[in-house]
Amino acid sequence: MPFTKTALLGIVFLLLSLPSLAADVFGKVVSVADGDTITVLDDSKVQHKIRLAGIDAPERKQPFGQRAKEQLSDLVFGKTVQVETEKVDRYGRQIGKVLIDGRDANLAMVTSGMAWHYKKYQTEQAPSDRLLYASAEEDARAGRVGLWREPAPVAPWDWRRGERQAGQ
Repeated sequence: MPFTKTALLGIVFLLLSLPSLAADVFGKVVSVADGDTITVLDDSKVQHKIRLAGIDAPERKQPFGQRAKEQLSDLVFGKTVQVETEKVDRYGRQIGKVLIDGRDANLAMVTSGMAWHYKKYQTEQAPSDRLLYASAEEDARAGRVGLWREPAPVAPWDWRRGERQAGQ
């Protein structure tokens, strides 16, 4: 059954009125929880918990966990950032790329050897980011930078799985 012009206009209006899931967040970083999670306070005094997209940093109790947090703090704490959000995770955090003066903080964490490129979610990244992050991790590994100085660093997703199994 074909749509009438009125029905089509109504559908278009409805789609345009829906809020976009992807929106930029601008504000000051007021908290760094760990090497891949921050809180941004926007101009309306609304706090946004942000999980850095495309990376996974060591957990706080894991080797290099505190160093990863310190590295991210040095990059963004107290500074004004733009966050290109993509989605919301199961914990209610917005997932996004954090930019400070146009510099990709997520990529900087991988380059410094303080985070892995989170390949499980790489299909959600722009192809150019996917290549940059993968290359940055390869370079950090080859240069034995950051956590790659360790003989056998444990990926955070494997460490979390081990923690869950130990707690059972």
